[in-house]
Amino acid sequence: MSVSLDVTAVPSSPAGAGRYVVELAAALARRDDIRLSVIARGGDAVRWEHMNGSVHVAARAPAPRPARLAWEQLRLHSLLGRLGVDVHHGPHYTMPVRSKVPTVVTIHDLTFFDHPEWHERSKVVMFRQAIRYAATHAAGLVCVSRYSANCLLERFGSPKGMLEVIYHGVDHERFRPEEPAAGADSAVLEELGIAWPYILYIGTIEPRKNVAALVRAFSLMCQSLPDLRLVVAGSPGWGLSEVDQAISSSRCSQRIVRTGYVQDHFLPALMRSALAFAYPSLKEGFGLPVLEALACGVPVVTSEGSATEEVADGAALLVPPGDERALTEALESVVAGGPDTLARRALGLEVAARHTWQASATQHIDLYSQVRDRHLGTRQSGSST
Repeated sequence: MSVSLDVTAVPSSPAGAGRYVVELAAALARRDDIRLSVIARGGDAVRWEHMNGSVHVAARAPAPRPARLAWEQLRLHSLLGRLGVDVHHGPHYTMPVRSKVPTVVTIHDLTFFDHPEWHERSKVVMFRQAIRYAATHAAGLVCVSRYSANCLLERFGSPKGMLEVIYHGVDHERFRPEEPAAGADSAVLEELGIAWPYILYIGTIEPRKNVAALVRAFSLMCQSLPDLRLVVAGSPGWGLSEVDQAISSSRCSQRIVRTGYVQDHFLPALMRSALAFAYPSLKEGFGLPVLEALACGVPVVTSEGSATEEVADGAALLVPPGDERALTEALESVVAGGPDTLARRALGLEVAARHTWQASATQHIDLYSQVRDRHLGTRQSGSST
């Protein structure tokens, strides 16, 4: 089976959905039961070519987002025809409308509909249209959690295509509780300029991640814990003013460390060394950092009521989204340690062990196969009549 994967939306410093695409591409490239073509931006071929010599990289798309999205609709269908693929996968909401190749689309969440205020205005209209079209035209849909699948069904009803819930995975060779060599994690912290002990957040800094609330929660507990720091790691997104204001007005602002984007190879050490991993996002479609933190054996505090609760599966301490007092108390409880924290840590390792990128890739390939077979059956039925 020949499959094409659209990686044109993956930035040079991927996070969230970008990490999903990178890891899925690598896992698919290791398979010998498909021929993978990667559709990339022009000038972005190198990082995909190193995955596997058998992967074909078609670096054709323009880099600027408006031009790239126009290219997807005007040119991609012709490229797919020349490549002769059986199934095309758009892993970031969008699909080429004019393509005759059956297409699978990944829907990460429905917040463009539910909470447009959490996104840049320029994205809301475009992604609403893309999700609506995919729900009614895609041959297959991947939702990254049951929570996201339920949100999709509630808004659009049963989709035209096949719908599968496929979780993200974990690279257990890197995200594990043991450091690769004695002193390796300390060396990473030194290189990043981070002193222990600390609470850690990793993710894009944007409104729905609720980082300002985390800063305020840390400010409530920091005076009684004079050595404790808060490390905020991740690329600046948009709407940073609330976070900046929360830090500047914090009574412990000098103990809040903003690292900016952290390279992937540093993340496991950063997680392993933390006293707690805080991910207070107001709503998530999956929340990959939560799963990776559990795999590293760090206690996790996250929000209830969306996919992070589903992903943690009982292993995280949950707080109502937006409740800063509850967030403070949960962080204080985790930092203090005790039997409950140890039990959740042990359960977290069990939960994370169930998720691998190899398993995720297998489920994707199963869906690709079903979509291809249904498409071929429809064509044969049409030709016979």
